[in-house]
This record gives sequence, C-alpha cells and structure tokens, in this order.
Amino acid sequence: MTRRRTGAVGVLAGLLVAATALAGCGGSGSPAGAPSPGGSSATAVTGSITVLAAASLTGAFDRIGRDFEAAHPGTTVTFSYGSSATLAASITNGAPADVFAAASEKTMQTVSSAGDTASTPTPFVSNTLEIAVPKGNPGGITGLRDFADAGKKIALCAPQVPCGAAAQQVFAKAGITPRPDSYETDVKAALQKVASDEVDAALVYRTDVIAAPGSVQGIAFPEARSVVNVYPIATLTGARNPTAATAFVRYVESAAGQQVLADAGFAKP
Repeated sequence: MTRRRTGAVGVLAGLLVAATALAGCGGSGSPAGAPSPGGSSATAVTGSITVLAAASLTGAFDRIGRDFEAAHPGTTVTFSYGSSATLAASITNGAPADVFAAASEKTMQTVSSAGDTASTPTPFVSNTLEIAVPKGNPGGITGLRDFADAGKKIALCAPQVPCGAAAQQVFAKAGITPRPDSYETDVKAALQKVASDEVDAALVYRTDVIAAPGSVQGIAFPEARSVVNVYPIATLTGARNPTAATAFVRYVESAAGQQVLADAGFAKP
C-alpha cells in the first residue's frame, strides 16, 4: 500500500534490499522477474523506496505509486511532498531517499552539483502557471494585472521555490509589479489560501487547479505561455534500494506513468 506524507521530509529507516533473481539455465525457461513497465527481466524489484517529490506532483504520484506497487508485488513506495527547494536542501544535508522529482531543473541542479544524484536527471513533464480563484470568483479577478491591485488579496509562492520563481519571471515579462499579501512555502499552500477564501487569487500551476475542481476555479492568462517549468527526475546516491528506485523512475517515464501525468494536466517536457 502506498503511504503518503506531505510537508517536511520524513523518511523511513530500514529499507529492504532488492533481491537478485536467478537467471534460467539452458532450456529451463525464462528468467525470473517477467518484464513489466519500469521493471527488469533479470532482477526482481522488491522492498521499500522513499520518493521526494514536488508538491504539485502529489495526486499524480500517489496514483503512480499505487500502480507501481501493483506492477511489482512486494514493493512499498513512501512519498514526501513539499517545496522542491526544501526537499533539495534536505537531500544535500543527508536525508536518506531513493528518488527525487523536482519542479524545476534549477532545483535539481542543486542536488546534482552536490554529487547527490546517482543517475542523470531526465525531464519527464512540464507545467505552466494559472490564476486560481475561489468558486464564483468573489474578488472579480480578470487577469494577471489584478495582482498589482492593492485592493485585492493575493497569495504567491515564495520566490525561492519553483512556482514562485516562475511567477517572478511571468510578472517581469508582463511588466507587472505584484502586491501579494502572503508568500507561501509551496504551491499547495498557495492553493489552500484560495480554497479557504483567505485570498481573492493565487498564482499556482495549472495542474493544481485541475486537481481541486470543487473548491477553486482557474483563469488562464496569455503570459503563462512564456514561462514553462520542466520537471526532472533522478535516482539518488543515498538510495538504499537502487534497483527499485531505478524501476520507479522508469515507470514514471513509461507510457503508463505518462498517461497518469497527462490525465492530471501535465504536458510533455
């Protein structure tokens, strides 16, 4: 069963070591460990892995985790979601984990530069920003320029996290100086401000609006197309179960994993 934890990084101790399957000899049949999405025909994929992932991946990765476990009986995937910048800092400070999926290439580079990625980070999806407003749009938000209106209550992601960095680029390209009432630690926190009617609008990812149809509605704006966040994924040098970690990354990149991500609103990188 996939276990999910959000917020600060919390990782499991005592990860199980993946077992190596015996290859068939002579004409005795196929090797153990039949091929499956993200798997290997020669090595059994089993045991536990911890995946640190950007908050915006929560819904899609929860589904991918369940599917991965079903494809590889005996595996357990534990997720820790949060700001990519916070997760990256945790990794470089020694937090044990097997896989990192970031919401920006810059954030992943922080981990790679510290020597903490075991595989070459590969882009697997992209995302763009969208304006999120409470249902019914009580603040009368019409576009990006409303973020400069001191009379509107506005939430943005903190500049050091990928959604906040993307927002800064969008405002700069549009020639707008925003006047936010709060800076949030990650995109889910910004979205929650909207869902709870604490603000008139927030700038979040398109996928986050899609994931919360009952509590928020989205307003697309043309400037969003000028800034695209590309998400990379990699296995980590501190992985305690590198076999399962590699299999998970391959599953995310597989047709099955990509379909889950596309259904959540993510685009090709």
